[in-house]
Amino acid sequence: MRTLRMIAVGALLHAKQLSRSPFEIATALIVPVVQATLAVYLFRAGGEPGRLLEAAVGAGLMGVWSSVLFGSGGAIQGQRWQGTLEMIMLAPRPPALMILPITLATALTGTYAMLATLLWGRVLYGIPLNFAHPVLFLVAVPGCVLGLGMFGLLLASTFVLMRNANALTNTLEYPIWLVSGMLVPLTVLPGWTGPIAAALPTTWGARAVREAATGGPVWPSLGICLAISLGCLAVGALMMTYVERRARAAATLALA
Repeated sequence: MRTLRMIAVGALLHAKQLSRSPFEIATALIVPVVQATLAVYLFRAGGEPGRLLEAAVGAGLMGVWSSVLFGSGGAIQGQRWQGTLEMIMLAPRPPALMILPITLATALTGTYAMLATLLWGRVLYGIPLNFAHPVLFLVAVPGCVLGLGMFGLLLASTFVLMRNANALTNTLEYPIWLVSGMLVPLTVLPGWTGPIAAALPTTWGARAVREAATGGPVWPSLGICLAISLGCLAVGALMMTYVERRARAAATLALA
């Protein structure tokens, strides 16, 4: 219970810190709306107006993923700039438990992207929010967010070593949401992307949310998403311990 309380308090604290950043606020307000607008026009141009709800949901998932990816890297970099990264790593807790609240906080703030894209599509484009499984949708979205937060821990373990985490995040954003099928169906992608997509929790989380919105078996996809995310959490914890020791040995933890 103490560990869960520490994670909850830490996630709330970092969420408050993110809400004080003008850059984070501007990004959270603008990017999801732009992505939703592009998705709606793409689906309309493709002669698929009946899939506009799916487009709005996919754009929302893209916003959640962007928040997790850039938030995880930016939070680690921010702790380094503020001179608090050393204190986090010296805390009498495993490094993974100290970084996990940061990744969860970025995922929680990313839920705004889902709400913004759905409301934007409803108000401006008249997209009917007729969810096939409304209750399961309310379960699938938090499950997907939790899974992405744990996946963010695996990514954050590399950000501890990197002086400029943005160099990695900029290259991962679009390939991951593309190969995860958040907006483009996996069937139209090359065959070699199939194994990559199957190994990513983002793929199964996006499928669970989409099936809750448009119809389909939600629980299998959500279960696979959480199972892979737990694996990412375990691997991320091991990597975090390794890179933290390596950064200490090389005296690179505080370098910016």
